[in-house]
Amino acid sequence: MATAAARRYARAAFELASEEKRVDEWRQRLATIRELLSNPRIAAVLENPTIATSERMQLLSGAGGLDAEAGNLVGLLIESSRIGEAAGIADEFDRLADEAAGKIHALVTSAVELSADERREVADSLSKQLGAEVSVQSVVDRRIIGGVKVQYGDHLIDATVATRLQQLRRRLADAS
Repeated sequence: MATAAARRYARAAFELASEEKRVDEWRQRLATIRELLSNPRIAAVLENPTIATSERMQLLSGAGGLDAEAGNLVGLLIESSRIGEAAGIADEFDRLADEAAGKIHALVTSAVELSADERREVADSLSKQLGAEVSVQSVVDRRIIGGVKVQYGDHLIDATVATRLQQLRRRLADAS
């Protein structure tokens, strides 16, 4: 999940991209930045405070695949010591772009692997409820025992056995 800082950077980039009608171009730019800064060797150099900021920015200008606007964003990340936020910024930008296009991404957590039919059924159900196209990503977490947990945007639907047991435990403790 993106940090508050990553969300602010992503929102600023998204507003600029939307104004200029260049959302897809910015999405590609941010994917390139994410890929570049996910390299541990590059990130280590760019985060190294013993190297002057101006030198780190010069090193960056030699990196392939970055245009001036992408370089400016990475320069801001270097200056504010937020190189580690690149993936969160790209993820949040993608979420904002999809939201603007009427698409919603949902994360469904279950105790067992969901079949393709079950994922499609969850996506269809959410699409009807939300009135938007929903894509579903599925993850397995055996700790939830049973049921599902669905996360989309800032919403959480928790229908897991583990949560129900926890609620029951609290009620029993309060009753005594």
